[in-house]
Amino acid sequence: MMWNWLASGLASDATIYLYDGSPVHPDHGVLWRIAQEHRITHFGASARYYAALEKHPYVPCEHVRTDSIRVVMSTGSPLLPEQFDWIYRSVHPDVHLASISGGTDIVSCFVLGNPAIPVVAGQIQSKGLGMDVRVVDEQGTAVRGVAGELVCANAVPSMPLGFWNDPDNQRYRKTYWDRYPGIWWHGDWAMETDCGGMIIYGRSDSTLNPGGVRIGTAEIYRQLEAFPEILEAVATAKKEEGDEKIVLFVKLREGTLAGPQWVAAIKQRLREHCSPRHVPSWVVPAGDLPKTMNGKLSEIAVRNAICGLAIGNSGALANPECLVFFQNWKP
Repeated sequence: MMWNWLASGLASDATIYLYDGSPVHPDHGVLWRIAQEHRITHFGASARYYAALEKHPYVPCEHVRTDSIRVVMSTGSPLLPEQFDWIYRSVHPDVHLASISGGTDIVSCFVLGNPAIPVVAGQIQSKGLGMDVRVVDEQGTAVRGVAGELVCANAVPSMPLGFWNDPDNQRYRKTYWDRYPGIWWHGDWAMETDCGGMIIYGRSDSTLNPGGVRIGTAEIYRQLEAFPEILEAVATAKKEEGDEKIVLFVKLREGTLAGPQWVAAIKQRLREHCSPRHVPSWVVPAGDLPKTMNGKLSEIAVRNAICGLAIGNSGALANPECLVFFQNWKP
């Protein structure tokens, strides 16, 4: 999707820059030096990239001039409220921060930035033009102020017409159209706010359901920002005694001791700032966490590995060898 977005910028007489390789090699400042050298106006990266800079820590405006940047764009996963604040502190206080969410399947965004309205920390600003985007409950009724399924109730030109090797369109209909007949189901767990913004909590198929309460994993990850020793984390669930119990796998900064007091502090923060349902039954340090080729953490791969299920398309993972740890993990 982002390749198409980038290439289409040429139609606007823009000069485009694409960095191919690790965005933190040879150091965390490489992209910002390029932005300074070429006076780049629109800087786009993943939410995980911005979180990695904050954790490192690396503050771009302390090392290079960032005054040419007018728009900072973020995609790939939910951008947490704390990362909104970090970007305005660390890049420039007068930028348009555009967090976006869509999909490769529609080569577009259902919700995205809007330079004509205010930016609210933790929220994607507005719906895409011409898209009847809604958040609905299990019955398909539009809701606001509560979490539900992200759907699009009208057809848009970039929606796919079908899948390869699916002559009767059975897989295509099952993937997008069968859950809410005539409405595109995108598979994101989201909430529309009173000001018209959108909060994405994560993928619907990776939401947690302890005690019958659906929890978006982004709710947990937001609280983990208070622990700088946690570099990355994956929250998933395991069936135990007829219920789902949350397992939190964490990749820690080298030298961190994950003792009982440290684990208790994590659980206490989640209990106080979220709810008792958000508290994991297990907090497990892991040497590495599975990521897709484009750097997204794969919650589904972890869940399937600890539950003894088939991993699926392990070829889409950049580091499938790390799954052995999760397959061998026992509570």
